[in-house]
Amino acid sequence: MGADPTRVPGVRALGVDLGSKRIGIAVSDLSGTIGSALTTVHRSRSRRHDHAEIAKLVRDEECEVVVVGLPLSLDGSHSHAAKAATKEARQLASVVGVPVEMYDERFTTVTAERGMMEAGLDAKQRRKVVDKVAAAVMLQAWLEHRRNTWPGDASQRVVPL
Repeated sequence: MGADPTRVPGVRALGVDLGSKRIGIAVSDLSGTIGSALTTVHRSRSRRHDHAEIAKLVRDEECEVVVVGLPLSLDGSHSHAAKAATKEARQLASVVGVPVEMYDERFTTVTAERGMMEAGLDAKQRRKVVDKVAAAVMLQAWLEHRRNTWPGDASQRVVPL
């Protein structure tokens, strides 16, 4: 049997939720179907060092694309935070060695918190994992968007870099 042209080809993706103190990291499975929390990179004083840590994860996990959360305002406009994230995503793109895309991350932290509360985690437990869980929520949304818009063109992405 030949390949199904309507099926989205799998992609190994790394999801990144940029925070001021921590960077949440998630990764998709090999088929590009499920995003899972991976780790948290604690911000150092050097953005270059932080980006090198992410680049190492891209290599270690054999990712083909990095998806960075875009913190849009509730009305969809680019806030100061979104502009800062876009600037950092461009810097990251220069070191990771794979394409970098940005994807709307509105409500990911709220969704992550709600899910962890429903799972019975207390506030201290939630603080330890919320960043990587939020990255997984964002990455899962990107994977589903990609699947639902295939064979969409690049203009359907929120912000290709």
